[in-house]
This record gives sequence, C-alpha cells and structure tokens, in this order.
Amino acid sequence: MRLRAILLASLVSLVAQAAAGQDVTDRGRDALDWINDFRAEEGRAPLNVSSTLTRVAAAHAKDMARKDYFSHTGSDGSSVADRARRVGYGFCFIAENIAEGQRGLDAVLTGWADSPGHRENMLAPEAESVALVEAPGRIWVMVLGRDGC
Repeated sequence: MRLRAILLASLVSLVAQAAAGQDVTDRGRDALDWINDFRAEEGRAPLNVSSTLTRVAAAHAKDMARKDYFSHTGSDGSSVADRARRVGYGFCFIAENIAEGQRGLDAVLTGWADSPGHRENMLAPEAESVALVEAPGRIWVMVLGRDGC
C-alpha cells in the first residue's frame, strides 16, 4: 500500500512537471474567423495566419511562461520588432497584444476588442497577417504584421 502511494505521488509530480513545461498552443486558426468578422465590421480587410508570426508569438509566450513575467519586453530586452527580425520577418508593420488569465479564446479576443490600444492593433489597416498563441498559465500573445514591404 505504501509503495502504491509513493508511485501515485511520483506520477502526480511527473504530470504536473509535464504540464508546467508544455509547449504553447497555436490558437490562430481557431481565432481567425472571429478576428476577420471583427475587422469586417470596421471595414478592414481580412487577415491570414502566418506561421512565421506564430513562431514570434510562441517564443515570447514561452519566455514569459518559463521565466514567470508578463511584459511586451522580452527577458533579453527584446521588442516584438526585434523578435520578428530574428526569424527573418521583414516587416513594414508589426504589433503585439498580450494578455494573462483569460479562460478562453472568446474572453481574450473580447477583452482586446474592448481595450482601445489592443483594438487599434487588431484593426490596423496595415496588418495582413496574424498569429495567436496560448502558453501555460493562460498567457496569450497575438502578433500582427505585414511582411516584405
């Protein structure tokens, strides 16, 4: 019986460690219809999901989750522009929204839509691509951009 309790405690610990170290979840495709409907209501062109911007958003979300901070500035002092350049995204427009604690996609998107600065980013006429990821701890990162101009 005691061995069973020790094994169970070890298993619970391993599951908790795995959950804490899990990767980010790409929410871009799940959010795209919502984002494009929101933009259409304001007369803005639809966006597409960018795998490159998804890497940018994921790297920042992972960094914040692993190092337990919340900021547009990376733990290395980087900006969203710096992070985009690192992966070869040659942008003429780049913007980032971050959030923490929202329990779902609708909550985070609605929250950003109701916040003037975040709303401005989501409706930016210059944007053509978007990425949205969720990291452990309910850390959300959206990056919007236009490449190659």
